[in-house]
Amino acid sequence: MDDGLKEWTAAVKAELGINLEVGRALLLALAGDAAHSVARPAAPLTTFLVGYAVGRAGGGPDAAVDAAWRAGELAARWADEAEHGSAPGGEQGSGSGSA
Repeated sequence: MDDGLKEWTAAVKAELGINLEVGRALLLALAGDAAHSVARPAAPLTTFLVGYAVGRAGGGPDAAVDAAWRAGELAARWADEAEHGSAPGGEQGSGSGSA
């Protein structure tokens, strides 16, 4: 599966003209956190939104790590709040724009 995933990632990068090493392990961990902490459909939505945030930040590996880390922390808080009975997502980030 890993070889197939590498090939798929390379093909998508080529198709989209992306010249950035993708941290697959980081993104897959983030997708897993979102799926298990929020809901399964949160995984692809979260990774898309992280990618969008990275683009808005000018791209690059540092922006990708930062955005993935922030989204992962949000997923952890979301799960913790849900577990303790408070409203998930009550703490808003400092980002602008609407969903």
